[in-house]
Amino acid sequence: MPVDAAGAGGTTHAADGEPSVRRIVSLAPSNTEIAHFLGLTDRVVGVCNDSDFPAELQGAARVGMDLNIDADAVAALSPDLVLASLSVPGMERCVEAVKSRGLPTLTLDPKRLEDVFRDIRLVGRAAGVPGRAEALNASLQRRLAAVESAVMGPPRPRVWWEWWPRPLISPGSRSWMVDIVHIAGGELIFGDVDRESFTVEEERVLLQDPEVAVLCWCGTLQRKQDPAKLMARPGWAGVRAVAERRVFAVDEALFGRPGPRLVEGAELLAKVFHPRAA
Repeated sequence: MPVDAAGAGGTTHAADGEPSVRRIVSLAPSNTEIAHFLGLTDRVVGVCNDSDFPAELQGAARVGMDLNIDADAVAALSPDLVLASLSVPGMERCVEAVKSRGLPTLTLDPKRLEDVFRDIRLVGRAAGVPGRAEALNASLQRRLAAVESAVMGPPRPRVWWEWWPRPLISPGSRSWMVDIVHIAGGELIFGDVDRESFTVEEERVLLQDPEVAVLCWCGTLQRKQDPAKLMARPGWAGVRAVAERRVFAVDEALFGRPGPRLVEGAELLAKVFHPRAA
């Protein structure tokens, strides 16, 4: 029986320490990491090929890339709970394929940071560990509050966040990156555009004259991230971020996965935006 994003459905809930869900399959790296931080690593029997954290799960069965999940392989693992996601366009097909096998499925679709905390609670309830979820959220929120406190006071640099270089792709107002950048003491340019992410013309970025630029390219392109490539782009020399050499490359795993490690990303960005304060 499917479990919807509000937590309704056929999953049996139990008190913490009394697992009713013993076999979990995760179809997205973010879900895999949520399960890990909830102490459910020993119950995860299958993960998508993109799941590379934590190391303890590297021996779990692989069920395909997040956009090309093998639903039959998922069913063969006899999961009590499938953690699906809609965080990447195209995942809808995988979700429907899994649901068509009659597997108990919790589908997460986070947009902003508050949704990530909601999803941690949903996974905790579905797996029978609601107390762990509340404790995890409280810990993460304390860390975020410490980041905000550390960078309070100095002016906020205006930040160009680059998800993709050709064409340029930026997060918009329906992205958790608005929250993460703000908590870390920055201001995301195009953070008022009513989109999750969108293609933006280079001229618009140049006109914004960001003070900091961050490369966070998705997927396999990460290994080619190099601040020098952005600084060498024609027309970018006059941008403050380039002129002041405040161009950085960061690990997409800390920002592109809506899970607990976003907090680690916020802590990193605070040091980037405000090295003295942080």
